[in-house]
Amino acid sequence: MGLLLKGGLVVDPAQNLEETRDLLIVDGRIAQLAKAGTIPGEGHEVYDCTGLVVCPGFIDLHVHLREPGQEYKETIATGGRAAAAGGFTAVACMPNTQPVNDHATVTRFILERAAAAQQVRVYPVAAISQGSEGKILAEYGELQAAGAIALSDDGRPVSNAQLMRRALEYAHTFGLLVISHAEDLELAGHGVMHEGRVSLQLGLRGIPAAAETVAVFRDCELARLTGARLHIAHVSTAGAVEVIRWAKARGAAVTAETAPHYFSLTDEAVRGFNTNAKMNPPLRTAADVVAIKQGLADGTLDCIATDHAPHSVLEKELEFDQAANGIIGLETAVGLSLQLVAEGVLTLPQLVAKLSTNPAGILGVAGGTVREGGPADVTVLNLNQPWTVDVAQFRSKSRNSPFHGWQLSGRAVMTVVGGEVVYP
Repeated sequence: MGLLLKGGLVVDPAQNLEETRDLLIVDGRIAQLAKAGTIPGEGHEVYDCTGLVVCPGFIDLHVHLREPGQEYKETIATGGRAAAAGGFTAVACMPNTQPVNDHATVTRFILERAAAAQQVRVYPVAAISQGSEGKILAEYGELQAAGAIALSDDGRPVSNAQLMRRALEYAHTFGLLVISHAEDLELAGHGVMHEGRVSLQLGLRGIPAAAETVAVFRDCELARLTGARLHIAHVSTAGAVEVIRWAKARGAAVTAETAPHYFSLTDEAVRGFNTNAKMNPPLRTAADVVAIKQGLADGTLDCIATDHAPHSVLEKELEFDQAANGIIGLETAVGLSLQLVAEGVLTLPQLVAKLSTNPAGILGVAGGTVREGGPADVTVLNLNQPWTVDVAQFRSKSRNSPFHGWQLSGRAVMTVVGGEVVYP
């Protein structure tokens, strides 16, 4: 028996498809994609998708699952449930666990836990340097053999330019993507929010936009020098968008992501010393938000990732200076991103590409399409369903979201991974 999704608007940028279709899933694969009403339902579980959107499963190439080492914040199982509820069929998890994913044994542990959870696909991102300390390169060949699909010291920038060059060259020999946390620590100093009018009024130490822009320029130039593939994580500034656009025009193998909070919020959200609005890079200005949206619209920013960073109240209910950086994002990303379609920033196919097709291509993993014969990773959306963000209802272990109480329109109503319905 298969699963038949009948009469949905199938949106698949990889096939340049936006039509009402029936989609049949058998044995974990897309068995048939045909005109609506042409696939008989006998012998199959039938789901009426009339009025819904059926698209390739969303892939989040930037999450923090906290396991091993900080399971009180999140586990691979709870993070997987949150991802499925948010419409994601796969996630790439960053290496800043305890211990750091800088060794094949940690990579294998993550994959074993993901297999046991039986939720979404989990792709481990291994560390660029041992301990993510930016001193000695990790063993990329062993990490790749164990299942790592990319490299990053996310949470910490690689401050040594020579080490970053060697990392790009070394990764290039294995065909591995390097994901850059682009931040100049000397410029960032002890800042805790964006440097500007709001930080001055609140009396908080600021992080200038240049701390990101300068680091992005350095890494883009190193990508051009080495010919290696580079992905810039969590872009937040207008300057970074401009640099990435410039680097792409000159042939650098650079891709980039932003996160929903960088096109949905500004540093004004910090007023009241709201620690759920504290993140790194920090929330920026209205002008930066405009630039981020333009970067998404013109393709400078290739995809949308959540940078899902769960923390407990132990790390967040503190003085602003002392509180941890980061917010959870898996269960709000789709609702927030659909606002870009409502505003006319992106078309629906463009948004699906940012959430599915492009991340699959950047990571070099299966998915990103519902082409016949491919893996049955599918996200079904109700674009018109209004809902209120309630962190108490989240599947994530943590509740650190600045979007609690927001009224959104549109969300995932079904998530299918390998032919199995993992949500609802």
